[in-house]
Amino acid sequence: GGLPTRFEPEGRSRGLAIVAPGRAYSPAAPLLELARLALLQHDITVQQIWWDSTTRGEEDVEAWVRRHVAGAHAREDADHVLVVGKSLGTRAASYAAELGLDAIWFTPILVDPVVAEGIAANAGRQLLVGGLADELWDASVARELADAGCEVLEVPDADHGMGNPDVVRTAEIHLEVARAVEAFLRDM
Repeated sequence: GGLPTRFEPEGRSRGLAIVAPGRAYSPAAPLLELARLALLQHDITVQQIWWDSTTRGEEDVEAWVRRHVAGAHAREDADHVLVVGKSLGTRAASYAAELGLDAIWFTPILVDPVVAEGIAANAGRQLLVGGLADELWDASVARELADAGCEVLEVPDADHGMGNPDVVRTAEIHLEVARAVEAFLRDM
């Protein structure tokens, strides 16, 4: 199961963000923490999902992620909902597409056609963030999705954690990501 954690903005909430983390990348990890702060800054309630992916058992990975995201969504009553997913959490792309939900996808698994097709099928606004040093990021798929209307931040020297062996460069990459998230939210 998942352990959700909720954060309310200081002002009146303009919507809800459901945060679906990675396999070993919790909602407290840097990219998702920066997203949480940006969402709150833009008066969006944040509902984090905390999970242990080893509890999935034999359940299909996409179905497992969808079940968690749908469960968090079902407990909410918000006019505007967006999904924020990191890696494993991007397997919620088909769920977001079915409902036309806006989304921020950190290091989406673009080498998996199911994830790429889910993103492509979504009529909502989407921001994709990935790095060319990430073996799960497919630059040609990212270009196709950008041509189809997705906003894309592609960092040449970023790995799957949107980092780099150099600590200062990693901080710079995270600043680039924070700016992209801020711009995406500002235009909501």
